[in-house]
Amino acid sequence: MPRRAQRSIDPADYQSVPRPVAAMAKSFAHGHVIPRHHHERAQLVHAVAGLMTIETDAGTWLVPPDQALWVPAGVPHRIAVTGHLEMRTLYIRDDASALLPRKCVVLAVNALLRELIVRATQLPVDYDEQGPDGAVMQLILAEIHEARSLPLHLPMPRDRRLLRLCAMVQADLAASHSREHYAARVGLSPRSLTRLFRLETGMGFVEWRQKARLLAALPRLGAGESVTAVALALGYGSPSAFAAMFRRVLGITPRAAVRSAG
Repeated sequence: MPRRAQRSIDPADYQSVPRPVAAMAKSFAHGHVIPRHHHERAQLVHAVAGLMTIETDAGTWLVPPDQALWVPAGVPHRIAVTGHLEMRTLYIRDDASALLPRKCVVLAVNALLRELIVRATQLPVDYDEQGPDGAVMQLILAEIHEARSLPLHLPMPRDRRLLRLCAMVQADLAASHSREHYAARVGLSPRSLTRLFRLETGMGFVEWRQKARLLAALPRLGAGESVTAVALALGYGSPSAFAAMFRRVLGITPRAAVRSAG
């Protein structure tokens, strides 16, 4: 791809550039949805500001500000935006991503990686691989390899009965129906539900529902709802109970999540 006076914001322009890493900067307004799509290259999708909810066939990932989602090449995904999103995306060629994750994962972006990603979007697309610009890109790959994964993923089962169950839960996250109630609704015994749910998601049903509630809270907090309103809407008896569970599972307080999303 030739150099341009104004850098492209079309992802298609970055899939076949003759460099191992290509970087794109793009902004999106609150509420924007990028329809389901995929890319020829693997990508690291980084939120400098704003929050992304990214859905694939395997589940849902929440990407808060200063974090990123690794998406392998060819994986169809949909992105919903909360707040004003400043997205910085790296598209990484197959031969440069061989040692990087083979499935989607949210990665913690430290200060060094953040600055490197921003710098990458300012470099020429046809940067000199043997010069300082090439060194920046190689350091980025090393930092991605060392990045810590974060528990911001809600896995989805493939079994149709369990998918129906998950849809019921997500349609009314405040409901506190028992495992037996949901098992009867989808034609399974409670024992079979427990066994199959863990087999397909790697989580127990109660744990999954808890995480579904917490991950649903993040976009609502980012959109400006109060901690109290979100806690009550998701079935918690008090804001303090919600905050304690939020911190235990996600590692930060709801108020910290609000500050970062703003």
